[in-house]
Amino acid sequence: MITHDGRHLRNIFVLCTGRCGSATFAAACSHIRNYTSSHERNRQTYVSERLAYPADHIEVDNRLSWWLGRLDEAYGRNAAYVHLTRDPARVAASYAGRHAGRLAPGWMRYIMGAEKETMEAEVEPMMADMVAVITANIRLFLRDKDWIPFRVEQHAEDWPRFWEWCGADGDYRASLKAWHHRHNIGKR
Repeated sequence: MITHDGRHLRNIFVLCTGRCGSATFAAACSHIRNYTSSHERNRQTYVSERLAYPADHIEVDNRLSWWLGRLDEAYGRNAAYVHLTRDPARVAASYAGRHAGRLAPGWMRYIMGAEKETMEAEVEPMMADMVAVITANIRLFLRDKDWIPFRVEQHAEDWPRFWEWCGADGDYRASLKAWHHRHNIGKR
């Protein structure tokens, strides 16, 4: 697809830490007609199929932040990217509130090597560290890519900019309404 400024945007990948509005972003994208879109479409696929997406597709999946090297090999500069962010302290608090989930304990125990006592006492600081690491990795990945920032707290300003940037065609009013319904709400 050629946008109004002559750029060809084939696939768009929304990179994020998770717990930052990714499900809501995907819901808003569902009203775009000239792209398909999904939230965590390939989360249960094997490596060979993990990054297989149809052309002209918007994929919103925090797990992509763990696949940046493979994403670069598969798409590199032949795609466009969105860096979806939310206040890092709120993201860390949200992950801490979901401590029973898989990512938080996996990060603390197997990546950071924390003992159970440390995990229970320092959940939020460890989640803040995880959010900082993921964010830094995304920033490094994007250094030579076509991308735009998107702050969930500023969705009223950033959504119209994203819509224009990607040359979206669809039900814009319905896409705006999606931002008034919170999805996948955590404890914080």
